[in-house]
Amino acid sequence: MNLSRRRYELPHVTRVLAFLFVLLTAVLVLPASPASAHAATVGSTPAPGSVIGTAPSEVTVTFSEPVTPVEGRVQVIAPDGERISGKVQGGGTVLRIPVRKAGKPLGTYLISFRVISADSHPVGGAITFSVGAPSARPEEPAATTGPHASVAVAVPLLKSIGYAGVTLIVGPALFLAFLWPPRRSRAGALRTIRIGLALTAAATLGALGTQAQQGSGAPIWTLTGAEFTEVLASQYGLLLLGRLLVLGALAVLLPPLLRRPRRTVTVSQTVPTPVLVGAGAPAPEPTPAAKPKPQVKPRKAQSWAVLGLGAAGLATWPMTGHAIAVPLPAVTITAGVVHMAAMAAWLGGLVTLSVFLLRGTHERMLAVVLPVWSRWAMLAVIWLVMAGAVQAIIQLGSVPALWRTDYGRLLLVKIGILAVVLAAAAGARRMVNRARNGSGLRRTVGVEVVASVLILALSSVLVQVDPGRSAAANEKSISGQGVSETLTSDLYTVQFNVYPVELGEYNTVHAFLYRPDGAPLQAEEWQLSARLTDPALESVKQPIAGILPGNQALGSLEFPLAGTYELVFTIRVSEIDRASVKTTVTVGR
Repeated sequence: MNLSRRRYELPHVTRVLAFLFVLLTAVLVLPASPASAHAATVGSTPAPGSVIGTAPSEVTVTFSEPVTPVEGRVQVIAPDGERISGKVQGGGTVLRIPVRKAGKPLGTYLISFRVISADSHPVGGAITFSVGAPSARPEEPAATTGPHASVAVAVPLLKSIGYAGVTLIVGPALFLAFLWPPRRSRAGALRTIRIGLALTAAATLGALGTQAQQGSGAPIWTLTGAEFTEVLASQYGLLLLGRLLVLGALAVLLPPLLRRPRRTVTVSQTVPTPVLVGAGAPAPEPTPAAKPKPQVKPRKAQSWAVLGLGAAGLATWPMTGHAIAVPLPAVTITAGVVHMAAMAAWLGGLVTLSVFLLRGTHERMLAVVLPVWSRWAMLAVIWLVMAGAVQAIIQLGSVPALWRTDYGRLLLVKIGILAVVLAAAAGARRMVNRARNGSGLRRTVGVEVVASVLILALSSVLVQVDPGRSAAANEKSISGQGVSETLTSDLYTVQFNVYPVELGEYNTVHAFLYRPDGAPLQAEEWQLSARLTDPALESVKQPIAGILPGNQALGSLEFPLAGTYELVFTIRVSEIDRASVKTTVTVGR
């Protein structure tokens, strides 16, 4: 087959990209469905910021998706700093934490948690509630505030190394299998594949070694054997162990398959020449037939095994990331595999060209190889963009997420760099079509390689950032914010909490009534009013009623406009004894 003359019918790249842009825009303007990537806290018992009468025997925290608690990092801390929580129970979206009675039960408690979400990313936070009366907030453990600096640096670095390893496997393997010039040595490309396998394996081992520390918030060097064993037994660990097995199998199968193929040559037969008739004519020597072309011995079984192992290995990346925790995991995992395979084929092919083939290969051979590679690269770019568009549609969720979230902004930067790469690729393709294979082509390919490396680095950061679709869940996540205060009159002391103190009618008020000496006091009647002071509006009565036990009341508050509100509690404690206390809260500013 003459590769230089073969033609591939491909859709025009401009039309394909225009279609994808329209598709992406159309889907993004649709209403976003609830997010599920990166778990967010959506509720707790006792409610965040609430004030309750007696200490609970159990507290719960509810998340937006199933989570796995990190051993020793979910705890309840009493007002005096004492840890009073037992072993976390339950699973799925709800953590149940048994607690014992604190030595000093009155005051503010802290629920501190560190969990692993369904997409293998750690999530940490804290919630407060109070018993009797609010007090100073207990000190939050450092491990809940985020990963240690050593882990924060190591994780994206290891992901970059893993991506680089995959490109150094796929690109040289593609050229060695289909486009390698017959007289060029294969040793350098085979060595590059081995380096790629080693880098990917090292990055995978590093990911296993940092996963526990991502969850605990501890430094990398404090990893223990028990923590590493726990990671290996998790779904995340099993997937990465599977990746290591795939890499080991490829290390055995790939080099023999990609070395110069063994050739079998059929023994040539002789073709007799016509006998000259005449006296003394010498008998002619037989003329050999034309030498047949060598036939490559088929290795279909090994080839299919390598392709299957490669697809399985690539699938472990999206299955340990954002793709696994969305409403359409099968679609996002498939798109992730296609996206990564196309990236590795394109960038790995560019590296192979620039390092091994553009220098030292005869121009006539390059004239055969480059047009075919150019068409393959175009196909890889089309699949790369298509798969990336599918991932963006699902992970962003809405058009505003492009500029309102870190994920969207990083994605825009990545798209901008990709545009530079595509421009360089278009220039290289024009040079190939004009048979200009000199230094200009090498410089253009170099620009593609450098820009593509930047894309890989951005991808390593992007997979660590909350997807745009998670923004809605994070906005609705509980924050433990609210207003808690104690007001005193000659007749009583009232302690109350308002949560969440935001515009609208869904604000809960929970109040406790005590005698001046601190004993619980049952009210005969509760009244509550709210008045906006700036601009000044009339006072509006708010619903509130006593509940059991008798010194408690529960009600709701409506804040229709942003501003400062005056809250007035009027409480009757007997037939004739009544008193009012007041305070102010600021809403929406």
